[in-house]
Amino acid sequence: MENVIISPKYQVVIPRKVRESMKLMPGQKMQVIAYGDRVELVPQKNISAMRGFLKGINTDFEREDDRL
Repeated sequence: MENVIISPKYQVVIPRKVRESMKLMPGQKMQVIAYGDRVELVPQKNISAMRGFLKGINTDFEREDDRL
């Protein structure tokens, strides 16, 4: 875990190790989520990059009567 400091303009710098491991790029959009007492930054992905991410998901479940 790395520590960062909030600047007077409420900015933070993402540490180099984190940027490189997550392949973050300048100008990339992030979603900011307030979750309990913490802030989460989630990189937005292109919809084309999401293609096939559900491949192999288990679809064996019972549907509700109104969904048949």
